[in-house]
Amino acid sequence: MRINGRTVILTLASLIIIIAVVIGFLMFKHETKTQLELVKSLVENAKYEFKLESEVFPNSGEIPKKYTCDGENISPPLKWSNVQGNVKSLLLLVYDPDAPSGFFVHWVIVNMPPNIFELPENIPKREYVENVGYQLKNDFGYFGYGGPCPPPGKPHRYVFIMLALDTEVPKEMFGDLTEVLEYAKAHVVGYAVLLGYYGR
Repeated sequence: MRINGRTVILTLASLIIIIAVVIGFLMFKHETKTQLELVKSLVENAKYEFKLESEVFPNSGEIPKKYTCDGENISPPLKWSNVQGNVKSLLLLVYDPDAPSGFFVHWVIVNMPPNIFELPENIPKREYVENVGYQLKNDFGYFGYGGPCPPPGKPHRYVFIMLALDTEVPKEMFGDLTEVLEYAKAHVVGYAVLLGYYGR
């Protein structure tokens, strides 16, 4: 059987694309696994736990549709109390540990002022919000809050974790969440966790 040179080239090109996709997927899975493990280790050196809550859903309760991609997709109101010690900034991270990737980031705020104790609903989706802090890009690809948007099936968990830090996060790290979390890990004074669920 005679093999056409163009067919060979197209076949090789297809194989290269497939290999590149597989490698990219494996690297992505490794990165998300690394981030999840890092998040779990954030509170190891914390001296205390404080309280984080929302008036629109109880801890381990269902997140209202309004705050998801099926509703208005706005951030829920949050409040916290009993923050103690030499705190220079707060960090908020919201993620889904049940996502197909194993770790999906919905919201990150860094360098929150230590003298605020609540966030109203519907924080603007931009990088800097006065008296709130700097929002990093979520895994949807934009600044600010991206609500729960799970595939059909079992409800997913949405973890809201707030860290009290004895420093601020350097701005040059804002583009790399792993770097931000690695830095924060060494400066955690206290932490708080709020858990919500949402399913379709």
